[in-house]
Amino acid sequence: MADNISILLVEDEENLHEALKLNLELEGYEVSSAYDGLSAVKAVQQEYFDLVILDIMLPGMDGLTVLESIRIQHNEVPILILSAKNSSADRVTGLKKGADDYLTKPFNLEELMLRVHKLIQKNKKLKDKDTIGDTYQFGSNKIDFRAQEATTHDGQKIQLSKKEAMLLKLLIENKNEVVPREKILQTVWGYNVYPTTRTIDNFILSFRKYFEEDSRNPKYFHSVRGVGYKYAENE
Repeated sequence: MADNISILLVEDEENLHEALKLNLELEGYEVSSAYDGLSAVKAVQQEYFDLVILDIMLPGMDGLTVLESIRIQHNEVPILILSAKNSSADRVTGLKKGADDYLTKPFNLEELMLRVHKLIQKNKKLKDKDTIGDTYQFGSNKIDFRAQEATTHDGQKIQLSKKEAMLLKLLIENKNEVVPREKILQTVWGYNVYPTTRTIDNFILSFRKYFEEDSRNPKYFHSVRGVGYKYAENE
């Protein structure tokens, strides 16, 4: 149902954390945990998430500072704030600093789940250009994005990682255009500071190995030095 949706849950109150985690996992979401602000910032820098559920009152670094840190990195991951502060001023502050939604404690679990679903769907619509469907064919290669599988130029079936499928889709949607590395890092990894260009280069090298008849003279997957990467297809 949740289609590999990844959520970072940032809440220091253990009983509430475990209850929320359990209910989110029952809905089919993949849930990562953070119990303090610094861990939350590090997690967002190192992994891609479809949504962050963020408590305000956290040890060390509070939730609003976490929120600001994420937004300073130009990371547009949807953020749902959970807060014991229910004044309209607190709500406005949270939304001004970049939160997408604000829910006050105590809250109704069903309402939380509806808001989570809504934010994820909204984000998905923004990211899905609908220029290509679930499958795509070029030359003798075929990619099934939903199943994260591909058939290579020599007829082998391979399993793609989530990030490989996301990067392939992004490049193919922007066919014959150079996609800047910043856009790739933001879309595929969820931030634009790490990983290094070499990480993307390694993905491109893998794609050449899978899909090019001559990986040294690529026809489809190109690196444009100092700018970004391009999927080319001559009609």
